Amino acid sequence: MAAATNSILLKLKPKIKIKICNPLFGYPRSNSSASPSIPHLFSTTTLPYADADSDCSSEIKATADANPNFIHPSADVHPNAIIGHGVSVGPFCTIGSSVKLGNGCRLYPGSHVFGNTEIGDHCLLMPGAVVGDHLPGRTVLGCNNVIGHHAVIGVKCQDLKYKPGDECFLHIGDNNEIREHTSIHRSSKSSDKTVIGDNNLIMGSCHIAHDCNIGNNNIFANNTLLAGHVVVEVSQDVPKYTMVVGERAELRGLNLEGLRRNGFTATEIKSLRTAYRNIFMPVDSNSTSFEERITKVEEDKELGKITAVCTMIQSLRDSFAQNRRGICKFRYFSGS
Repeated sequence: MAAATNSILLKLKPKIKIKICNPLFGYPRSNSSASPSIPHLFSTTTLPYADADSDCSSEIKATADANPNFIHPSADVHPNAIIGHGVSVGPFCTIGSSVKLGNGCRLYPGSHVFGNTEIGDHCLLMPGAVVGDHLPGRTVLGCNNVIGHHAVIGVKCQDLKYKPGDECFLHIGDNNEIREHTSIHRSSKSSDKTVIGDNNLIMGSCHIAHDCNIGNNNIFANNTLLAGHVVVEVSQDVPKYTMVVGERAELRGLNLEGLRRNGFTATEIKSLRTAYRNIFMPVDSNSTSFEERITKVEEDKELGKITAVCTMIQSLRDSFAQNRRGICKFRYFSGS
């Protein structure tokens, strides 16, 4: 019986109706119809159900060419929202009345944009992503940003000093990849704003709190947490396997715990410590140059055979290649 039923369902090839929205206007609630005074805003196209035996790509392409926007009937898009050209809004998405979506944006199923929020061209919201909040103030995203699954961007901060009714702001630049379950909050007061620059990779489950200021080309590893009012400006490279601290990042030794957790052997760690001392902690820093100390470690008969040491040396050389700004500052001091 089950097999026969499945066969019948496949042969029926049911039709589905897709409503295409004019690029200049939003789509009303799925349980409402277009206003009789503006019937030209919406058209209904019937397309065959796309199963394994059918190909309706030509019909879909023809519809897309006629009107580049696609908004799924189950999406809740306020009529006052400003929607650019070539925007795709998937099932069960929400777009508020004060939202502006740039050209070519794609909202995957279950993603939402609220409040006074502006999203630039060609941004991508993965399923479950939330951008903006119904608060005074504004959230602005630049172009070519990816907001990951269930990331929450531009909502109220967690600062107890925040006063309801105060304007709060978040500005995010271009070409950022913000991965799944990350949270980025607006500022805590109207005189400040949370700022994310360009070309940053913010990995999964990170948190950037109110009034933080993040520059360009940063990588935040999974679960990185920034409290309020943090400024990130690592202007130079951090050598491989090392740690930095301070408002202006300064080298503070090897990341020994990280090395152990990642399976480095005792011999590798001992060799890295020796190489680190020889390069960054010489007995007399005036006797040899930085380049001479690196070369000496490379030519050492024992250290030169350790892959981890060679990798660290290569990272140092790469930092000075092709007009890069070199490594972060370090202090000469004795001890491990």
